[in-house]
Amino acid sequence: MTTRTSIRPTRDHRPTTAPVAVTCPRGKTGRDVVRALTEAGHEVRPVGRSEQITFDWTDPATWRPALTGARSAYLVFQPDLAMPGAAAAIAGVSRVARDEGVEHLVLLSGRNEPGAQDAEQALRDSGVAWTIVTASFFAQNFTEGLYHPAVMAGTITLPTADMAEPFADTADIAAVVAAALTDERHRGRTYEASGPRAYTFTEVAALISEVTGRAVRFEQVAPEAFTAYGESLGLPHEDAEGLTYLFADILDGRNREPADGVQQALGRPARSLADVVTEAAAQGVWSA
Repeated sequence: MTTRTSIRPTRDHRPTTAPVAVTCPRGKTGRDVVRALTEAGHEVRPVGRSEQITFDWTDPATWRPALTGARSAYLVFQPDLAMPGAAAAIAGVSRVARDEGVEHLVLLSGRNEPGAQDAEQALRDSGVAWTIVTASFFAQNFTEGLYHPAVMAGTITLPTADMAEPFADTADIAAVVAAALTDERHRGRTYEASGPRAYTFTEVAALISEVTGRAVRFEQVAPEAFTAYGESLGLPHEDAEGLTYLFADILDGRNREPADGVQQALGRPARSLADVVTEAAAQGVWSA
């Protein structure tokens, strides 16, 4: 098993007193970005719907107060950059950041998603220094996210065929983001983050079964059934439908080839899905 080490961002300069704003600071990548920056001595400003400083992608009135005085920001759009209006929101936040003197924006984007690519271009056109980190399917979606309940129930469902994906470790993504936020050499770069090899969802189910002793399988379901599954997890109907469309669209094999963005940014290999799953099993995340 590969041991998960503490994320240490590279940096050219000593920490400054101007904060780094982090949206979605309790999310799968945001929490590790906050931890890494804090450990490195940088002031962090967590902003979000449930934070002391409010930031809401659907409420432009919250954008300026969240960014005023920040030197850089990490942008995680919710629910997904492929959703309608995402590119316009990124453009709007970027304009506010430029007006407020924010020096650098780091965007988490969807790998090879047309809608996400529109948002990426909006950031590039903003006039603010930028870094883009793209990823597709998170390995942690099985350990704590969308598919944790599915693993517990024994069936991983998708509204698409059994395609292969090089699942990305969110700790790797966060490490790339933290490096980009603290080292100017990463500005103007796009990093595609993924694991070192691709797994089909059948292989994912077999891997989880092997390390946990649970019987887990993959099943392709109709789109409406997958939308209902999303709603059962608490997603609004519109978001559940959007997720169904997104998975049916992008899980077509376009991302099956692993990317080397983690190696490019950090000078080390990316962690594999097997590393993440083995570690999660040891921690008991699928224990009854």
